[in-house]
Amino acid sequence: DEELMTEIRRVYDQNYRVYGARKIWWQLQREGIVVGRCRVERLMRRLGLAGAVRGKTVRTTVADPAGVRAADLVRRQFTAGAPNRLWVADFTHVATWAGTVYVAFAIDVFSRKIVGWSVSMSKETGLVLDAIEQGLRHRRYRPDAREARLIHHSDAGSQYTSFRFTQHLLDSGIDASVGTVGDALDNALAESTIGLFKTELIKRNGPWHTAKEVDVATAAWVDWYNNRRLHGACGGRPPAEFETLYEDGDLISLVA
Repeated sequence: DEELMTEIRRVYDQNYRVYGARKIWWQLQREGIVVGRCRVERLMRRLGLAGAVRGKTVRTTVADPAGVRAADLVRRQFTAGAPNRLWVADFTHVATWAGTVYVAFAIDVFSRKIVGWSVSMSKETGLVLDAIEQGLRHRRYRPDAREARLIHHSDAGSQYTSFRFTQHLLDSGIDASVGTVGDALDNALAESTIGLFKTELIKRNGPWHTAKEVDVATAAWVDWYNNRRLHGACGGRPPAEFETLYEDGDLISLVA
């Protein structure tokens, strides 16, 4: 038990101190440390360790009643058979001593990988444009007539329904999709990822002082989230590893 508690504490400390028993058990298994999940739970209680618990979400995007928006092409079906088939996007706010900072994300539904993000003191269209543009550069996305076009799904916030943003999607060969107004589930996957961001990084490491501080911390968290954080939707693997398995044709052997 003493040896296992040392390993449990190490895994907990190396992962923003947010892992619960399930993810710590997964990580120990990945490292070849054979132990039962119930034992991990017992030893975590003994150590006084607990996973992060999400709180309430705060609405940041506001719909423009006069705006013309795209149809809902997703209809709550947040699944994709391959990378670059469906991205979801949203943004949130972070209170700092210098004022409110906004952080936008674009997430690939296939692997839950964050493909683009941006930080700004303004929540105008440029905030969400920077996130999608980073995603396009990161993915080197080019529309291919032989494959399904990429769909970009968001809520009905005015930033995502603006002419400037919609035109950028069209110019990039991306089909826009916008959820219904007032529907709590219209963009659930993006909101879930933002919930993790707020719970695992923002709330546990405040107070925050400047936008630069939030920017640097977000960059580190996104790197961890994509390359080391274990995800249930990826069979207990990080998103980057999950995509590598897909590219290598090894997903058929994935055991959840």
